[in-house]
Amino acid sequence: MGSVTLFFTSLGLSMDACAVSISNGMCYDNMQRKQILSTAAAFGFFQAFMPVLGYFIGSAFSDYVSFLDHWIALILLGFIGFQMIIEAIRELKYSEACPDSSKNLSSKTLLLQAVATSIDAFAVGIGFAVIKVDILSAALSIGIITFINSIIGSHLGRKFGKLFKQKAELLGGSILIFIGIKIFLEHTL
Repeated sequence: MGSVTLFFTSLGLSMDACAVSISNGMCYDNMQRKQILSTAAAFGFFQAFMPVLGYFIGSAFSDYVSFLDHWIALILLGFIGFQMIIEAIRELKYSEACPDSSKNLSSKTLLLQAVATSIDAFAVGIGFAVIKVDILSAALSIGIITFINSIIGSHLGRKFGKLFKQKAELLGGSILIFIGIKIFLEHTL
């Protein structure tokens, strides 16, 4: 996987965390510098860790399905991308600005958010195993870009609120679908 493709994959994966950071910045009173950095670190860590976990699990069976690598990448990235787009569209229709009645983001809520937003990174890690991606550089890229986008998202949420959340998810989903199609075409043409 080239560096440009890796960058855009990392960017696409970071969009869920960015969207949640926007929401957190909008909804929670304690989103000051320390909480923003803690949020970004939690999201960045889990977004970097989950593809590594997925990679090692995927490596166990990648030799048996390597002839399908491009199909697996297309299906996983396409599915994840479409899920992100559908979720963003649903939120446009039925969005409640701040569903949690709490005014402060708790550590428990942050942990749940970090794990939930990194599930797609786990699935991508499985795909990385199949197409033999350098997982350490991929995980580092995903973690750093997620960290940066989470900081940006928290600040955007504090300033502009609901305006950007769904757009970040739509962009992230579109990027992942595009990367899946690109990998598929590279291996079939």
